[in-house]
Amino acid sequence: MSGSTKTMGALTVGALVVVTGYTVALGNSGWLWFGWVVLALVTLGTAATGRR
Repeated sequence: MSGSTKTMGALTVGALVVVTGYTVALGNSGWLWFGWVVLALVTLGTAATGRR
């Protein structure tokens, strides 16, 4: 796994913590969760192509 993939993974986990905290504190935001899902899918795609 390359350094950029590890960085994206850490960013994805960090974003999950932030979005979860926002949801707990201020209520649900569909756009934040949608953005996180897109980020997670991009991270998974990067990890999948980096292994080849």
